[in-house]
Amino acid sequence: MGKNNKNGLLMRSLDGIERTGNKLPHPVTLFAIFALMVILASGLFSALGTSVQHPDPEEGIIEVNSLMNAEGIRYIFESAVDNFVGFAPLGTVLVTMLGIGIAERSGLISAALRGLVMSVPNQLITAALVFGGIMSSMAADAGYVVLTPLGAVLFAGLGRHPLAGLAAAFAGVSAGFSANLLPTSLDPLLGNLTIAAAEIVDPAYAEGMNIAMNYYFMIVSVIVLTIVGTLVTEKIVEPRLGKYEGGIGDEPDKLNATERKGLKAAGLSFIVTMGAIALLVVPEWAPLRDPDSDLIVSLAPFLESLVPVILLMFFIPGYVYGRVTNEIKSDKDVANQMSDTMAAMGMYVVLAFVAGQFVAYFAETNLGLVMSVKGAELLQGLGLEDAGILLLIAFIIVAGFINLFIGSASAKWALMAPVFVPLMMMMGISPEATQLAYRIADSTTNVISPLMPYFAIVIAFAQKYDKKVGIGTLIATMLPYSIAFTIMWIVMFIVWILTGMPLGPNAPVMYP
Repeated sequence: MGKNNKNGLLMRSLDGIERTGNKLPHPVTLFAIFALMVILASGLFSALGTSVQHPDPEEGIIEVNSLMNAEGIRYIFESAVDNFVGFAPLGTVLVTMLGIGIAERSGLISAALRGLVMSVPNQLITAALVFGGIMSSMAADAGYVVLTPLGAVLFAGLGRHPLAGLAAAFAGVSAGFSANLLPTSLDPLLGNLTIAAAEIVDPAYAEGMNIAMNYYFMIVSVIVLTIVGTLVTEKIVEPRLGKYEGGIGDEPDKLNATERKGLKAAGLSFIVTMGAIALLVVPEWAPLRDPDSDLIVSLAPFLESLVPVILLMFFIPGYVYGRVTNEIKSDKDVANQMSDTMAAMGMYVVLAFVAGQFVAYFAETNLGLVMSVKGAELLQGLGLEDAGILLLIAFIIVAGFINLFIGSASAKWALMAPVFVPLMMMMGISPEATQLAYRIADSTTNVISPLMPYFAIVIAFAQKYDKKVGIGTLIATMLPYSIAFTIMWIVMFIVWILTGMPLGPNAPVMYP
């Protein structure tokens, strides 16, 4: 009876979260509401004469600019197009998705993921699933649609519980979403918003930032999370699920000869592409480095060119794979696949228009800077000016909770970056470190959020093996991954802070 009561309480709690989340407006509407709130707040605080001393004494007093007077209304109408076109992540995300779209729609990413997890020894299959899931953030849809059901099929075929295989893949794909050995579309998506937020306090510092600001940390994260995900699966999740009584499942679809040939050709083209890029960066005469500086400093031109580099890293192998497998027969197929990718980005473009207005209004009114100064003064009054680690951990917890209700990484960060990046800078924490804290939070709670877009799809995959699987079952299964990934990432973060290691190229932990 007690167990039923516990289950009932759990389900009622989860139902409450689901109902609350479903009542939230669409992200487009949410940004429109926040943009309107900025306009109203600017008029109110301007009328009250709200002002603060700029962190740089030479900048003097900063006052709130009203958007509710004649000048402000003119700004709203005259800047609408520029705010949209100038929205930091818009161009970079669309450009990178052109390359990723070719790699995904030609079948390269799907084949590479299947080939990875099916080519390792049985004793390493769990690690391969988690690793493949983490790496699938290069094209998140492929991870959810390909690896999650594949993990269940592989485990069932080995006589292991299929839900454990599904959970291992889901953990890598979703809870480890931020990590990767290669830059992904998430780097420019969040990085440009972070740079724009840093400009509120220190334009000179922001000018030296780059979108690969968390790259070193995320490379190490791939290895660490693969180990943690494997241990959680084999020591906690699989024993809890017990022996699977459903029998041996279907054999997973193996790579055919054409797919294997395509992967070999794509791999060779990737090596050639990386070699060509290296020639543009490493030699002293290379056009993507500054010959008058040492190698690390001189990489600035290359770091500023990462978006087209990412485009080529995915486009060329994707094209080669498509030609070999006959998925791409002519230039028309390339154009159609790129067009289909852009069509799928339609909602993002709409979101970018509204979010662009909100971000621009926030900067124009000086509300972001005023809120940051006031917030920093409050924290200093509480004696937290030297509690950088505690502040970052608290921010991870808050952002992780928000992630339960708002799934879009870019939507949340577009709202949070203009407030938290300047605030943390005034507390001595770099924009790069604040973004990293956000990325940790945004990943680790994905697998326990019923509002995550793919949550229902994962449940459908699981119900193939157990009809009783529901929201509560899946969350209970995934909760150990969420907790373990969060703890391990925070431990890693603390080590990084204490040792002062850079988070990425020219990306310190502390500011200035």
